[in-house]
Amino acid sequence: MSEQELTVAKPLDTTSNELAARRTGMAFQRTRLAADRTLMAVIRTSLSLLSFGFTIHKVFDQLKEAKMIAHAASGRNFGLSLVLIGAVVLLMGIVYHAWFMYALRKQREEMRAAGILYAQSPFPPSTTLLVAILLLGLGIVTAISMIYKVGPFA
Repeated sequence: MSEQELTVAKPLDTTSNELAARRTGMAFQRTRLAADRTLMAVIRTSLSLLSFGFTIHKVFDQLKEAKMIAHAASGRNFGLSLVLIGAVVLLMGIVYHAWFMYALRKQREEMRAAGILYAQSPFPPSTTLLVAILLLGLGIVTAISMIYKVGPFA
């Protein structure tokens, strides 16, 4: 056998392979952005639940203080339930997003190590995840304030 036949090409030696690797890298970035958009949808949903629950709770508190209704417990409990559901939905979204991004980064690194992918562009942390965590903290503080009637939302 000649030396030419024994030469093994690296995965990114040809132009078409290089273009494919670059497209795959862009696909990873698009997938990361899609995961961020999904988390933003979860944030939007949970924020609606949190704000509706807080508003309902406060309306029934004000109605009872104005002596327009005798019992406000059912309305306040419904509002608290919405706040708690919103916090749980947000927590589930955060956990799913973190798991998905971990798996995506792991797969990207495996492909880069195998030489299938360049992975030159950075894969930054998600600022959407930071906002979701802050909102979850606010939701928890709101729920505690509603339950124990202490804090800024009492």
